[in-house]
Amino acid sequence: MMRRKYFFFDIDDTLLVHGQNWEGDYVPDSTKEALRLLEEKGHFVAIATGRSYCMAEQYMKDLGFRNMVHDGGNGITIDGKMMGIEPLDYEKCLAFLDECEEKGLPWAFTPDDSIWRLAKDESFQGKSEDRYMRTVVIPGLDPHDRKKYPKFHKLFVACTKEEEKSLKTLKDLPSIRYLPTYLFIEPINKAGGIYRVLDYFGASPEDVVVFGDNYNDLSMFMPEWTSIAMGNGVPELKARATYVTTDASDDGIYNACRHFGWI
Repeated sequence: MMRRKYFFFDIDDTLLVHGQNWEGDYVPDSTKEALRLLEEKGHFVAIATGRSYCMAEQYMKDLGFRNMVHDGGNGITIDGKMMGIEPLDYEKCLAFLDECEEKGLPWAFTPDDSIWRLAKDESFQGKSEDRYMRTVVIPGLDPHDRKKYPKFHKLFVACTKEEEKSLKTLKDLPSIRYLPTYLFIEPINKAGGIYRVLDYFGASPEDVVVFGDNYNDLSMFMPEWTSIAMGNGVPELKARATYVTTDASDDGIYNACRHFGWI
């Protein structure tokens, strides 16, 4: 009998194929079949995403999952129960926001698990031109007000790559750039979340299989387990992968699972 494996799948461009301008998104039928067969054979399947819980929960339900590593590894959900989310380091976040303010770089933050971020004026939205999430403007917003904002889940700064180089406190926080107009300050430790799941089940790292495509998946491509890069993935991820499968839109997940004999 095959040992139980623990599968973790990124969402965007791994499970979910995006249409042009992020419209017409779909999960390939072959991916749905692969997930069905994996569960039928008794394997554990979970999403592993950088998205916050509130922005990933519906995907989890729509895709038929009950387990998830979310918030970039700082949160986990098992059997439909959210087990908690670790915020970013409070003092380091304040130091970073102060530096952004001093340098005139528009910033915003999410103080909890919410679908919107807070900003003090319209400058962040204006410079970032972002459509990823809603920005709520609160005139006079003070991140130092610890009674109102006792923790930070994510920070955002509207800056170019050149402006980013001037931010001295950035090195103290995890960051990633998805778009040229602004930077995400968010947890990038999916492997940490995976280890929490393994601890919960008393499972071994050698039984882990991860699927991903982008830079934020580098944090879960570890040598102690099997790491599968999608054919549409970035070169840096493919270089670290155990195996490179076909594109997400070309039955990539199904083909990899067949290749290794998991289904």
